[in-house]
Amino acid sequence: MPELPEVETTRRGIEPYLLNQRISSLRIHDKRLRWPVPDEVLQLQGSLVTGLERRGKYLLIRVEAGTAIVHLGMSGSLRVCTDNEPRRKHDHFEITVASGSTLRFHDPRRFGCLLWQASGDPEHALLAKLGPEPLSDNFTGDYLFQATRKRQVAIKNLIMNSQIVVGVGNIYASESLFLSAIRPARSAKRITRKECDHLVITIKQVLQQSIAQGGTTLRDFVNSDGQPGYFAQSLSVYGREGDPCKQCSGIIKQRVLAQRSTFYCPNCQH
Repeated sequence: MPELPEVETTRRGIEPYLLNQRISSLRIHDKRLRWPVPDEVLQLQGSLVTGLERRGKYLLIRVEAGTAIVHLGMSGSLRVCTDNEPRRKHDHFEITVASGSTLRFHDPRRFGCLLWQASGDPEHALLAKLGPEPLSDNFTGDYLFQATRKRQVAIKNLIMNSQIVVGVGNIYASESLFLSAIRPARSAKRITRKECDHLVITIKQVLQQSIAQGGTTLRDFVNSDGQPGYFAQSLSVYGREGDPCKQCSGIIKQRVLAQRSTFYCPNCQH
């Protein structure tokens, strides 16, 4: 599944083509995504794009009448092309702007979504309970320390909880915990204040590095230019079970936490 860096990379890639452009057409080829595409999104047609933002793993296309909410799901991607480029199988909707650029949503598994939130309405239910953005000033060591108190859950599961902090997916949680020398299965309430400070800094650094390098190369992910990300080349533990640790030459281990594969170094992480 595309994670926060992949979504942010996509947002930055498509923003120059959409921002301050008037949408000349919205064509929906298949409404059967994760949730049926509501007719209200047709309000995008004729509207000026005033903002293109990201909240967690959701892309928000803002116009005066409201906001289109896009999620890439398990295998979705967005690409910018010309309007006359042949449509591919599994291209489910496309947005064409006055400049002639077309944004196409491709999703073989149809787990993505295109939803609508009208201006003035309460925040959409999918966004209302999300925690702070990990790259924002609201995500601090003190905030994380308070969130860990009295929580028995594994620290990796806690930082992947979108109600605690959004967008720290499986790959980035494993990498951040390794660089913070924290074993993923350790109980959250056993994490010290100093460790929380370090972990927050590390999460921010790992995400920023991944964004700068274009996201993590996943099986299905491509960015807005159709190119894969390159952060996978820099991974320290994720997907490296049985390989030597880059820090101590010990062997990287793998275990399952909350039904997710977790990778760590038993020598470097405690």
